[in-house]
Amino acid sequence: MGETTTAARPPEPDFSAMTTEELLVYRDAENRFRASGEARAILGVPHPCAAIDWQEIALPGRDLPVRVYRPTPAGDAEATSRTGLPLVVHVHGGGFVGTAVQCDWTNSHLAARLPALVVSVEHRLLAPGSPLADAAEDGWDVLEHVVRQPARWGVDPARAAVFGESCGALISARTAIRAREAGLELAAQVLVNPVTDVTGTMFDYASMTEYASRPTPALPLLRFFRQLAVPPGYDARAVSPLYADDLSGLAPALVVVPTQDAVADHGRRFADRLRAAGTPVQLTEYPGAQHAFLTLPGIAPQAEAAQSEILQFLRTALAR
Repeated sequence: MGETTTAARPPEPDFSAMTTEELLVYRDAENRFRASGEARAILGVPHPCAAIDWQEIALPGRDLPVRVYRPTPAGDAEATSRTGLPLVVHVHGGGFVGTAVQCDWTNSHLAARLPALVVSVEHRLLAPGSPLADAAEDGWDVLEHVVRQPARWGVDPARAAVFGESCGALISARTAIRAREAGLELAAQVLVNPVTDVTGTMFDYASMTEYASRPTPALPLLRFFRQLAVPPGYDARAVSPLYADDLSGLAPALVVVPTQDAVADHGRRFADRLRAAGTPVQLTEYPGAQHAFLTLPGIAPQAEAAQSEILQFLRTALAR
């Protein structure tokens, strides 16, 4: 799971005709690029006062990698042994491609500046035989594992939040719902450019029509994503936060929506449903920003403002 020194970015494939073999080849090449030194120019440089390493969590039937970010203030030799830290469980975007490494910039800043322990879930990626329900299970299982072992991780389980981007935001939203059902009280949920609907209505939004082919061709990728996420026989509503039966009593939410995004209306509609259910929600739109802009500080001027907003929201929510 380590980062590579150099890697070339593969060309974007034809998602409308991609085979399983082509998916695996593309995923491997794309993730090697996202974990490479070359990618830092667009993905951002980690905060110097955060230690980053990979760990494995033993879960039922599987060992799952997580990328852990811990504050290490300059000159503080005991920083890595600090206890009672707030916890942020993060889930990266991508769905069928992606790695926690692509989010080092924001996650390291959160760890260093909140300060907090940030655990980013290297969930099972979508593929034939690996639907969205598996990835959602990974998000919940990691949260439950860490909060049930606070001494081992050095966290305060009473100050825990979830944070996800794109498909990862869907997983985080589902995790927040499961936490309420399990009696685990979260302090906050942060959902950035979230996908919230993978049912047959996934494409029935004005933003989907407006940004289907600009600024980049989004529709073929999203259709491929849905094909992998909910293959025949799976209940799409069960993994679509927008269609959850009850959105009351959830952790306060920050929903971050880039306006030039095919799924922008997914975030807006979900914020509306949260508000109608009585769950506190803050919806912030970033004009001109594109999907996944938070992971692209090297080319997206709105990324720094969004990171600062997330930092302040979590700082307030996780305060003692």
